[in-house]
Amino acid sequence: QAALGGDSPLAALGKGPQNTAMLVSAGLAGSSPDHSSAMLEQRPNTPELQTTIQSITSADMDFNQLEAFLTAQSKKQKGITPDQAVVLTKFWKNQKDKIRECLINQSKWENCLRKFSWRVDLKTQSRHLDQINTPVALVELELGKNDQETEFLCLELNENKVNQLLKKLTEIEESITALSGTN
Repeated sequence: QAALGGDSPLAALGKGPQNTAMLVSAGLAGSSPDHSSAMLEQRPNTPELQTTIQSITSADMDFNQLEAFLTAQSKKQKGITPDQAVVLTKFWKNQKDKIRECLINQSKWENCLRKFSWRVDLKTQSRHLDQINTPVALVELELGKNDQETEFLCLELNENKVNQLLKKLTEIEESITALSGTN
């Protein structure tokens, strides 16, 4: 099986129909050669097969959806063959998680949050007497993109800053709720 990244077949997913053959090869890697595998490899760049693979990946189909979809595709006049449907089912079963991860990684433009941790401490020492025994929230964020180095961001928030942060998060939640139309 090809590893993600670089020039792997799965890294090419979504970058054009010319990569359908590489995707099929990745899905069949390590499988025993049979009649259906040979048929799929012989016709990997047909528009029907390209459309079928793109539909499967974009819908992130579960196996029940996949079976119904491939059955419908094999019944079309210029659809896929039943043998190709069997091989595509095997391909999707073996590669679904890697394909999904690859698509997610391709859709990231900026750093993403990899890890989040927080705790609340009580100040026991301070230069100012009024700050002793006050709660302090410590927030640690690990940010990074794909396989690049990660950055760490540490924040120390007093009670007022925590309240401001919670207020902003509530506003964001309300905006998302209003935009999505859910209550």
